[in-house]
Amino acid sequence: MASEIDVRRLRLPEIPARRLFVGLAAVAFWVWLLAQWTNDWVLSRLGVGPGAGEQPLEREPIDGLAVDIVASADVYGPLAGVVEWIGSFVGMIAVAVDIAPALAAGAWYTIVLTVVSILLGLLIAVPLAVVRVYGGPLRWPALGYIELIRGTPLLVQLFVLYFGLPLAVWLHGVETVGQGPIPDQAFIIAIIGFTINSSAYQAEYIRGALESVDRGQLTAARSVGLSQFEGIRYVVLPQTLRYAIPAWTNELVYLIKYSSLAAFITVPELYFRASRIASRTFEYTAIYASLAIVYIAIVLTATAIMSRIETRVAIPGLGQAEGRHQGQTEGERT
Repeated sequence: MASEIDVRRLRLPEIPARRLFVGLAAVAFWVWLLAQWTNDWVLSRLGVGPGAGEQPLEREPIDGLAVDIVASADVYGPLAGVVEWIGSFVGMIAVAVDIAPALAAGAWYTIVLTVVSILLGLLIAVPLAVVRVYGGPLRWPALGYIELIRGTPLLVQLFVLYFGLPLAVWLHGVETVGQGPIPDQAFIIAIIGFTINSSAYQAEYIRGALESVDRGQLTAARSVGLSQFEGIRYVVLPQTLRYAIPAWTNELVYLIKYSSLAAFITVPELYFRASRIASRTFEYTAIYASLAIVYIAIVLTATAIMSRIETRVAIPGLGQAEGRHQGQTEGERT
């Protein structure tokens, strides 16, 4: 018996093929992204490597390989179409290699814009949701703000902030804006716009979670001497924020994709850079396919991080992540 236990301990854990593939793809993506950022921000300033915005791989050899494959397609007879498709795919890889530095730079803006906006939006959304549920007459101004923001397109809100208000002119006059680590006025306005928009949606997600907490818990908190604010702060909100994590994850995914709207006010994020290159080279399919892969990788990473957070903060028997997997078999969960 003892020897069987020892063998089980020495055996490597079984990892499903799907999870292994996704994990390897995620590692490859982030290794590339971090290596490109390190090259652009650190190595290039030290005079090491190919320089900022460049990479060690050259496009020409891969392009040559794609041309050779397509040229040899007729040799394969009935499989000529498949060989031509392989050649086209290799050609798309050559394009992806060529635009990789630009996509890496754009990914930085997309990630920063998303993370900062959702965190600042959360700071606004929590008190807004509390007021919506417990604020008495104050709930109506909060409701007005939420419905105004949710009822208008994000792009319109960005245009109002960037073109309609003197905010861009005022920021342009500030000497430190656009200098060093401080972003330019377009990026700052994009963060303001995304924060405002996200706060309204997050407030509704949190309101729904607030209302799912039994009001008897707040009554019990009051009965032991806590004020209503303390009861909300120490009893209701900790549960609420746990309940809201799945909806919050959806909001994070939406923000990552909607960050492409910042391109319309000249923020050089992912879509902005890809569309500029595509309009110059007319290689739309390869460029937008590469862009989609980058977005998918960022979204899957964000989803995985939020899933891990949800599991770590779950309270046994109270809104656990496992409780939302009803009807699935053990194999499906893995």
